[in-house]
Amino acid sequence: MMKENTIKLFERSFIDNWELPALSDYNTRQTLTYGELAADIARLHLFYERCGIQPGDHIALVGKNTPAWVTVFMGTITYGAVIVPILQEFNANDVQHIINHSESVLLFASKAIWDTLDFDQLHRVRAALLTEERQMVAEKDAGSVSKALFELPAAFAERYSNGFYRNDIHYPDVPNSELMVINYTSGTTGFSKGVMLTGNNLAGNIVYGINSGLHRRGTRALSFLPLAHAYGCAFDMLTPLAVGTHLTLLGRIPSPKILVKALADVKPNLVICVPLILEKIYSKMIVPMISQGALRWALAVPYLDTRIYARIRQKLIEAFGGNFEEVIVGGAALNAEVEDFLYKIKFPFTVGYGMTECAPLVSHTPWREFVPHSSGRILPGIMECKIQSDDPENIPGEICIRGENVMTGYFHNTEATDKVLHDDGWLHTGDMGTLSADGTIFIRGRLKTMLLGSNGQNIYPEEIEAKLNNMLYVNESLVVEREGKLVALVYPDYAAMDQLGVTREHLPELMENIRIELNKLVAPYERIARIQLIATEFEKTPKRSIKRYLYTN
Repeated sequence: MMKENTIKLFERSFIDNWELPALSDYNTRQTLTYGELAADIARLHLFYERCGIQPGDHIALVGKNTPAWVTVFMGTITYGAVIVPILQEFNANDVQHIINHSESVLLFASKAIWDTLDFDQLHRVRAALLTEERQMVAEKDAGSVSKALFELPAAFAERYSNGFYRNDIHYPDVPNSELMVINYTSGTTGFSKGVMLTGNNLAGNIVYGINSGLHRRGTRALSFLPLAHAYGCAFDMLTPLAVGTHLTLLGRIPSPKILVKALADVKPNLVICVPLILEKIYSKMIVPMISQGALRWALAVPYLDTRIYARIRQKLIEAFGGNFEEVIVGGAALNAEVEDFLYKIKFPFTVGYGMTECAPLVSHTPWREFVPHSSGRILPGIMECKIQSDDPENIPGEICIRGENVMTGYFHNTEATDKVLHDDGWLHTGDMGTLSADGTIFIRGRLKTMLLGSNGQNIYPEEIEAKLNNMLYVNESLVVEREGKLVALVYPDYAAMDQLGVTREHLPELMENIRIELNKLVAPYERIARIQLIATEFEKTPKRSIKRYLYTN
């Protein structure tokens, strides 16, 4: 058990950083100080108290990243209730199912989400409120919640008759063993599971972030990942707010153009992102630059290439705001070609490994110690790892982890819990990899997606797909097994085709050439027998992972 208490970390931070800016909305330019955030949290606590919310009750929250969203999250856990953050990208049926399955008694939602829901089908929810407006939109229990909301301003003024000050911040003693978050996975295997995260799980991540100096008092951060996801939640919200960082919420889809502008405006000290962000910036900014004839020729000249790489590195650093110490990539595998190029030009990035079931962090290494194609070292003193293999350093096996960050199980799903979390505390991740002597982890692919070759070789489709996705005219791909042979499902890059004047009649010939080139890059047992074209983009989870189960059968 972590010695640091999650709730007390925030109590101390809000007191110590009272006058500092805490949250800014990038779109409205409105800012809350830590003192103002604490006052808003106190209002929410009083509201919960007056409408009969008990410690341990479940509160659902769905909508885009805004200061009001953060206030509900932080106010709920510091009250002693359980927050159920729901990705706004889930469809309405999934949102309703999660609200019901989680046994939530109150719902905070954005208006856009609320308009898609059927309140009569939300069985335990006493009332629904619009997050931004704090406006009641539906109620079941004879007006007690709306009455509490209506009387809140007067009740707050009466309780804090001399004003709300830092010495008024007193949060309940909630043990780290208590459930604080139920975080629903995004369902790559066909359904979502409610991951139960305790105060201890959150503390393991927050304390690692503090001790590693990822965020510090007075630094700046730009949050553009969904805070309802464990990755963004831990390192774009919880850790920054525990130390006094100024957090700016982008609150919109982070297209490269929008993101580069926001990064330049905020100039964050740390950038937390998913591979897709880096890969898009690489493809739109770097590839066109190094593909130019003169520059391509210059890169082949010794010593000259060093100067060019330095110039490209500086341009990329400026694209990320020019003031960061490192870019941490997580949430999915980084494209190997992109990773190799970034490492070659000495761009300050590192790749971590985590999962919702660990709230989320399992491994991380500062960028100067990062080993290419690894996912960092297992968190020292917090997590431990073993590989189910006779030779863990060289032969991949399932990655199993144990430690402070591991969940207590899936909510109301003991069958799924028992499959992955054993009595000895080891969590079976379903990922395949190797582990070096110093604790550095190398991930090869998912156990469920691993295919068995005709001669018994393990085939990791993700590794073949990474090579295929780097090829011209390929937008995205999946490698599957059909009648004992490997088949690549490919959604073509129609934008590249249009730009280069390639018509769809040429696709069969182009794909056959791609198949031949790909088979030169892979092992004999990884060769693709044929490419099958897909008419539309692959269906994805809210986290933008392809739903493999829809295509593998």
